[in-house]
Amino acid sequence: MTTLRLHAKRIFDGQNYLDDQVIVITNGIITAFDSDTSCVDDVLDGLVVPGFIDLQVNGGGGVLFNNSPSVDNLKTIIAAHSQFGTTGMLPTLITDKVEVMMQAADAMASAIAENVPGILGIHFEGPHLSIAKKGTHAQEYIRPISDEEWAILERKDIGQILVTLAPETVSINDIKRMVSLGIKVCLGHTNADYKTAQAAMDAGADGFTHLFNAMSPIQGREPGVTGCALLNDHASCGIIIDGHHVDYASVKLALKTKPTGKVFLVSDAMSTIGTDQTEFSFFDRTIYLKDGRLTSTTGELAGAALDMAQAVENTHLGVGLPLDESIRMATKYPANYINQSDVRGELTIEHQADLVVLNDDFKVQSTWIAGQQVYKN
Repeated sequence: MTTLRLHAKRIFDGQNYLDDQVIVITNGIITAFDSDTSCVDDVLDGLVVPGFIDLQVNGGGGVLFNNSPSVDNLKTIIAAHSQFGTTGMLPTLITDKVEVMMQAADAMASAIAENVPGILGIHFEGPHLSIAKKGTHAQEYIRPISDEEWAILERKDIGQILVTLAPETVSINDIKRMVSLGIKVCLGHTNADYKTAQAAMDAGADGFTHLFNAMSPIQGREPGVTGCALLNDHASCGIIIDGHHVDYASVKLALKTKPTGKVFLVSDAMSTIGTDQTEFSFFDRTIYLKDGRLTSTTGELAGAALDMAQAVENTHLGVGLPLDESIRMATKYPANYINQSDVRGELTIEHQADLVVLNDDFKVQSTWIAGQQVYKN
């Protein structure tokens, strides 16, 4: 049994602010808090908050998951994002050949078998999308679902599976089948009308991928997928708050419309995170980073150059949400969505000791996963 005592000068545990507390961690789990600071293993200066959970991560550390799905590259991606406070993620495979999906699933299974810290499962963003709303996804790989994809989706060794799909391209029975397998089904990259989107919700889909982006918009006579997202109180929405994908006023509209806890932050990060990379190849295109914005040679936004610490800062200072709620959007709410709120998302007893130390400028000073320090500035 390994016990660690960390003296936190100030904590936000997900609900309350606490001062001068010792976090007692046993075998990676928070087992107690006490005020006796005389005997500790480390002192954490700054604000200690729950580790960030990112359910849409395409890459980091110079690596795109699509380009070479492997355990080593998964380790590179989580290491890059841990510098910015991420302690749990769903590495995301963008629309690709079924052989690449198989490689990604195999890599995920190996990572989970090895207990690679921070890897919670896999997000398949596609390939069953709308060509009209494909964004930067490769049109040649967008396709109907087949037995080969089902063989991947039915695996039980790859952690939590999240699938982004366009409901106009996937049958109601297929959505029900995914849900019965425990898959989280999100609508995204879709040009569906409201009726089609609502039918998918009624079939068990319960999420929306990067709200407002790559989905049919609200109009007076047709609410579209965006209207469906805002009207379904039970459904959760990921949102990219980088100042490029969604206007801050639109973010405020979503937060005013949705029940508390039903909008969570995602990075949609590409390979640039944790590097000085300013361009990279993506299928038959080149992606360029300029002024914090990733743009493809074909003109569209291509993922984001966003990390979760920056997303929290943008939500607090740009959108104007209180800091505690901005943090919950990166911690508790994504944990709730993937049914892991009893394990992570708060710094409370019996939760995994995933924590981040932030300075006054929202810069990450250290990151801990299951009581192990994985990054120190």
